[in-house]
Amino acid sequence: MKRLTTLAYGIISYVVFFATFLYAIGFIGNLIVPKSIDSVPTVSLGTALFINTLLLAVFAIQHSVMARPFFKRAWTRIVPEAAERSTYVLFSSLALILLFALWQPMGGVIWDLQSSAARNATHVAYAFGWALVLYSTFAIDHFDLFGLRQVWCYARGVPFVPTTFKQPLLYRIVRHPLYVGWFFVFWATPTMTVAHLFFAIATTVYTLIAIQLEERDLEDMHPEYVEYRKRVPALIPSIGRLFRKPATQAS
Repeated sequence: MKRLTTLAYGIISYVVFFATFLYAIGFIGNLIVPKSIDSVPTVSLGTALFINTLLLAVFAIQHSVMARPFFKRAWTRIVPEAAERSTYVLFSSLALILLFALWQPMGGVIWDLQSSAARNATHVAYAFGWALVLYSTFAIDHFDLFGLRQVWCYARGVPFVPTTFKQPLLYRIVRHPLYVGWFFVFWATPTMTVAHLFFAIATTVYTLIAIQLEERDLEDMHPEYVEYRKRVPALIPSIGRLFRKPATQAS
């Protein structure tokens, strides 16, 4: 029963994540959803800035602290180890849901592209960003990243074996294609408002900091990551590397 309950918990956490992921597409892109990043302002600029800063800080702290090894070691004394990743995914989703619900639009336009070609180009770039984010998760191990593989192994009574270090296609030309995708998502918009600019700057700064923290953990877990980090650029793809055999596989 415990194994089935953990499996159900992992599946529910994943469903909440995926629903949040879909809502985020509409929220940032001002598409379909009832409240988006540029809905009609209802409070003063100062109040909106304070609330939005607090919301982004809550997400950043949760997302970074819960991902650190020291927190995982302490956390697994409370939750089953098999459910640790699912719990992280669930809490991250809840932090985003809180942000979506309480976000305060700020009004004001920084730029507004008038050319239909330019607007279409930003829409394509926005869609590309989301596609790259999702594809990057599958390139490494989507179901491991979001906790499903852990709870599935536990439900079957099979020992969970962490994924080994590998260099799939995208990761041979850039170390963080997922974050590259996020940057497209943050910045690709035909109409840049004050709220959107604040969101884009804050999330970009957070991402750049998160990369440093994540890479320290990766070097501790995978010694070969040190050499990989020297060879492959972090965020600007090196297309020429696409046609080279990864160093870890070279003879």
